[in-house]
Amino acid sequence: MEILIFFLFTSMYMLTLAAHFLIITLVLWEGHLHKPMYFLLANFSLVEVLYTTVTVPKMLDALLTRNKEIYSSSCLLQFYFFFAFGAAENCFLVVMGYDRYVAICRPLHYTMLMTKRMVMGLACGPWVVGFITAACPALWISTLNFCFPNYIDHFFCDYSPLLKLSCEDTSSGEFTFSVISWSLTLGCFFLILISYAFIIRSILQIPTVEGQNKAFSTCASHLTVVLIFNGTIIFMYIRPNSHVRFTLDKVVSIFYCVVTPVMNPMIYCLRNKEVKEALRKLLQTRMTV
Repeated sequence: MEILIFFLFTSMYMLTLAAHFLIITLVLWEGHLHKPMYFLLANFSLVEVLYTTVTVPKMLDALLTRNKEIYSSSCLLQFYFFFAFGAAENCFLVVMGYDRYVAICRPLHYTMLMTKRMVMGLACGPWVVGFITAACPALWISTLNFCFPNYIDHFFCDYSPLLKLSCEDTSSGEFTFSVISWSLTLGCFFLILISYAFIIRSILQIPTVEGQNKAFSTCASHLTVVLIFNGTIIFMYIRPNSHVRFTLDKVVSIFYCVVTPVMNPMIYCLRNKEVKEALRKLLQTRMTV
């Protein structure tokens, strides 16, 4: 069974890498994709590659070699980068929502508002927020004393499984982590909802149904990714009693670590004519060469 799961997850991981690197390549290579929307999408693809790579290769190694050990320092680094890239991904969904808000609600001011300096700031912000946000819980966990048995009931070093190994009272740290998780996840989600409230209001003011459908189609892929990503994150980290062991947690973790990253490029590319056109040109160029 582990070998079958290994081949399944390896295929999904390789497909994830190929799809996201293809998006990054298209944005860098194709001139008409040199726009704020696609620059942010390329950054989003990069953070998803890193987010997946933090956990999946170690899991695949454990499935194939049966070597399920991990050094404590590697475990702590895995937790830090997983949390950092996850926070950055959440923030990128916010800035991408803001980009769609400006494009639809203030189209005449788009070039003035989304300047090169502004776009660079929007692209760098999620990276900075992610690395800073993850530092506090990671540093706190590094100070804890852990007891035997040193068995992590998970396929990667997540927050709750690590706390179960601690010999100390972790209530204050759990409260701090809950505050960070609630603030970041719900804060980002509410900002996206505010953006879409203005977007939907602007779309409804468009006089023709064709115009409304065209405007909404530019946001549908982003909104789909937001609902999938935030749905799983809210279930895992900010539900009541999230520290209690549930077997379902592992299934949900597999979903947002393995399944969602391979779905997102398909959601963005299959609904985007410009990306599909850039891909067609790239394939034609390679075939001609």
